[in-house]
Amino acid sequence: MAKILIVDDEKSIRRTIKEILEFEKYDVDEASDGLECLVKLKRDKYDVVIMDIKMPKMDGMEALDRIQLLVPDTPVIMISGHASIDTAVEAVKKGAFDFISKPPDLNRLLITVRNAMDKSSLITEAKVLKRKVSKSKVQEIIGESEPVKRIKDTIKRVAPTEARVLVTGGNGTGKELVARWIHEQSHRCANPIIEVNCAAIPSELIESELFGHEKGSFTSAIKQRIGMFEQANGGTIFLDEIGDMSLSAQAKVLRALQENKITRVGGEKEIIVDVRVIAATNKDLREMIEEKRFREDLYHRLAVIIIDVPSLNDRKDDIPLLVDHFNKLICTEYGIPPKKFTKEAIKALLKVYWTGNIRELRNVIERLIILSGDSVGAKDVELYVKSAEPERVLK
Repeated sequence: MAKILIVDDEKSIRRTIKEILEFEKYDVDEASDGLECLVKLKRDKYDVVIMDIKMPKMDGMEALDRIQLLVPDTPVIMISGHASIDTAVEAVKKGAFDFISKPPDLNRLLITVRNAMDKSSLITEAKVLKRKVSKSKVQEIIGESEPVKRIKDTIKRVAPTEARVLVTGGNGTGKELVARWIHEQSHRCANPIIEVNCAAIPSELIESELFGHEKGSFTSAIKQRIGMFEQANGGTIFLDEIGDMSLSAQAKVLRALQENKITRVGGEKEIIVDVRVIAATNKDLREMIEEKRFREDLYHRLAVIIIDVPSLNDRKDDIPLLVDHFNKLICTEYGIPPKKFTKEAIKALLKVYWTGNIRELRNVIERLIILSGDSVGAKDVELYVKSAEPERVLK
């Protein structure tokens, strides 16, 4: 049964609309102002919100802004007995589904609600389809070694919770893949996972990237920008290489985690955000804390659960499975049949000390596929490794 929330400070209006909708077999709930509305939206899911523009405490226009962030896909029908056409236009521009005058015309109200329900259903279907597509694009975590089994078990336990996760490990070990699987197996999977490479963003721009900025807040801010925390609302934000974040940005991230609020650069308005944070680093954050380069309070906020992704050298039992996976994947990309890797070739690969971890192994497999014949033997591996860095082969 579809659920509708009516928000109006006039009890008689709420009762009238409720009786009409319940007669049509809708499940109806009520709120007397914008604040109560937001509380109910956090606690429960509604298919449509019908809300008065003018109310005490928090009026409909301000509540509409917050609803757009809290539940952006929920249609909001605005109603008013005093608003002008300009107000109605402004409400629709801000994201309202439609505008109806009070007292509402019965037929107009029901038609608008049905249309809003249709929109809500289409959005839900689109999200389901998007999730199916996105899930098919997320690469499996390949491996049956004990370290990989522990990671898979941890993901299974942690993903359904709201616990923040810190993923540690060297470059190329697969920290991003772990973050993606936590998101995929969480209840937020229908919403986006927004990835932020903290190492790739200049320190003077990181706050604008994360929290957005208002037009004119600095020289090049020619228009308003929505930050990544807002983009991730309802979903997950993945802060990769968080050890490279400036202390100033760390302080703002800490506030966002503590209060679930952000403020755009150059702005004064606090914006409510509902995001799950997963962070990753290849650095020793404990050492950075001692050197006063990373905030200890932020570390404890992020490191509720720590997942340490092992190097490829610590999970060499997985190399045959990874070789088979990359062989099929790369050959499919090139439109050729998979190459045969001999047992001797696999043994040779097991002897290599992998400084670049899984990322390096993939590059090696791709190079061997390109340079070798129909099958890949030990001599091919030896030729590639020795021509690159002979001292890396374990004797």
